[in-house]
Amino acid sequence: MSFNLAVMLRESATSTPDKPAAYWAAGDLTYADLDRCSTEFANGLRAAGLSIGDVVCAQLPNCPEFLIAYFGTLKAGMTFLPINPLLTAPEVIYHLEDSHSKLFLAFPMVAVSAGEASASTGVPLYLLGGAAAPGQHGYDELLGDTSVHPVYGDIAPTKPESTAVLVYTSGTTGKPKGAMLSHFQLYSGCDITGNLFGMRADDVGLGVLPFFHVFGLCTVINTCIRFGASIVVIPRFEVAAVMDAVEKYRVSVVSGVPTMLQAMLSDTQERDLGALRVAISGGASLPGAVMAQFEEKFKIWVLEGYGLTETSAVAAFNRSLEERKVLSIGVPMWGADMRIVDAEGVELPRGPENVGEIVIRGPSVMTGYLGRPEATAEAFKDGWFHSGDLGYRDEDGYFFIVDRSKDLIIRGGYNVYPREIEEVLFAHPQIAEAAVIGKPDERLGEEVVAVISLVPDAQLTAEDIVAYTKTQLAAYKYPREIRFVTELPKGPTGKILKTELRD
Repeated sequence: MSFNLAVMLRESATSTPDKPAAYWAAGDLTYADLDRCSTEFANGLRAAGLSIGDVVCAQLPNCPEFLIAYFGTLKAGMTFLPINPLLTAPEVIYHLEDSHSKLFLAFPMVAVSAGEASASTGVPLYLLGGAAAPGQHGYDELLGDTSVHPVYGDIAPTKPESTAVLVYTSGTTGKPKGAMLSHFQLYSGCDITGNLFGMRADDVGLGVLPFFHVFGLCTVINTCIRFGASIVVIPRFEVAAVMDAVEKYRVSVVSGVPTMLQAMLSDTQERDLGALRVAISGGASLPGAVMAQFEEKFKIWVLEGYGLTETSAVAAFNRSLEERKVLSIGVPMWGADMRIVDAEGVELPRGPENVGEIVIRGPSVMTGYLGRPEATAEAFKDGWFHSGDLGYRDEDGYFFIVDRSKDLIIRGGYNVYPREIEEVLFAHPQIAEAAVIGKPDERLGEEVVAVISLVPDAQLTAEDIVAYTKTQLAAYKYPREIRFVTELPKGPTGKILKTELRD
C-alpha cells in the first residue's frame, strides 16, 4: 500500500486547475501552476542527486516558493524540514546536522548566515533570487523539468508511515528534537480538522501564521489544499496589511494565535468583512475577554483548539458554536483519545479538582523523535503520548489546560525553551549561573527574563548580555529583561528553584 500527501494537491489541481491555490502581493498561483512547479521542483531534487527519504531543509518566510518546495519535496518522496527564518547560523547548523539534511533552501535576507551554515556542514545551499556566492546555487536551478520519473511518475509511491515532514521541538528541556510526522498522520490531521469546522472549496484561508510552524503548515496549508480552498500568503503579521488582505481577498477562515486575534481588534477602519465565517485559535490559551471582543467586532465565532507539534498541530477542539465551552480546549478530535493521568499513568476522575498530565493517542500523533529512541520511549508510555501539559476533564468530557509544562515560555505563540537559552548564557565566561523564566506580558502572553549571577569582578551589563544572546538565538528567544542576583536560590540537591524566581 502506498500513500503520498501530495495527492491532495493533485486532486485539487485536477478538479479546479484555474482556481488560485494562493494569493500573494505579486499575483496569484493557480492550482495548476502549483502542481506543475512542484513537479519541476521534485525533478530538480532528483537531478541534484537526492534520493527517496532524503531530508530537504527550507529556511523560508511565507511565500509561494515555500508551497512549491513543500509539495515538490513530498512528490519526490523526500522529507521536508521547515525551519524558522529567524534562526542564527549556529542554530541552523544544528538542524542541518541533526537531521542529516541533503539540501538547504534559503532566501536572500539570511544569505550570510545560511552560507555560513552551508559551509560548515557541507549541505548544498540554494538561494531564492539566484546564487549569492561561489559554490552556492540558485533556487531556479531546481525548476524547469516537467518530465515524469520513469519508475514512479511524478509522485513517489511512499508508504503511509513514511516520514513526510520533520518539525523540531524541544518539549521543555534539552536540544531541539525532530518530530517525525508521516504522510498518513498529516493527512489525518488536516482532513479531520477541516471536516470539523466545515472547510469548503470556496473558502479563503488567512496564511499569516508562519508556514514553518506546525500550526501554519497543518491547519492552514494542508487543510486548505486538502479541501481545494485558497490561501492568502502574508509574509509577516502586521495589522494593517492583514486586515487589508482579509478585505481584499474575501477571507473566510482566520487561523491565528491569541496575540494575533487581539492585535486585529485594534484595526479601526471601516471594512467590508462579510466573507468572514470562523476563526481558529491555538498556540496558547485564548483569554475569554479577547474571544468575546473578537466575536463582537467581526460578527463571527471563534473556535479554540489544542495540540502540539507531536500531534500534527491538533488533538482537541471546540467543535461548533453550539457545543463549545469558553476557556476549554474542547474534546478530542475524531479518532483521538485523551486522558488525564497522575504521575504513575493512572487515569484520574473527572472534575477540576483532579489535575494531571494530558496524554494522547490517535491517528495524527507522531511516529517518534528522529534518532532519539530514548526520548521517544520517554514520550510514549503504554501507547500514550505524554504532553507534559497539566489539565483536567470536566463532567461533560471537556478538557481544560491548567498550566503548560512548568518551565516552558510561550511568547507571542512561539515556544521558548529556557534550557536552550541557559546553555548560551552559561557559555559566557563572565556568567556564573543563569536561569530563564517567563513573566506575564499583556501583548505577548509571556516575556523572557534571564536571572543571572556573575563571576567575581565581572563588568558585564544587561545590555552586554542582550547583545550577546542576540548573536546566538533567534529574535523571539533572547531575553528582554536581565535581573542580576548574588546567588540563585537552590534546593537541597543544588537544583535552581525557578518557582522562587517566578514568585
